[in-house]
Amino acid sequence: MTSNRPYLIRALYDWILDNQLTPHLLVDASRKDAQLPVAYAQDGKIVLNITPSAVRGLVLGNDRITFGARFGGVAMEVSLPVDAVIGIYARENGHGMLFPDEEPQQPADVADAEEGQPPPRERPTLKVVK
Repeated sequence: MTSNRPYLIRALYDWILDNQLTPHLLVDASRKDAQLPVAYAQDGKIVLNITPSAVRGLVLGNDRITFGARFGGVAMEVSLPVDAVIGIYARENGHGMLFPDEEPQQPADVADAEEGQPPPRERPTLKVVK
């Protein structure tokens, strides 16, 4: 199955806005595949305010999150993979969700073969013995 993280991020973003609160993303700032204002990162993490008045062109995609914003008065395009998001929460009360680390997705038969387990067999059948 695909990751549920992008769906949860979008749902929580809408929920936070519906409650007139400010959505913030907690992001892993050490990711090399992310364009982030790393000067604002602390302890390898960065908090991004993604309220509509703070960003422009916000796209909460299945693979990447992109938007334009200003940091210290300087415009910047931000782009990060969805799996770099550690959590999403409301600034005012902290309500939201932290995400667990995810393993890369593999087909089940490949994962089973790598663990030394045989592929699943056909469903067993019963016979009447007299």
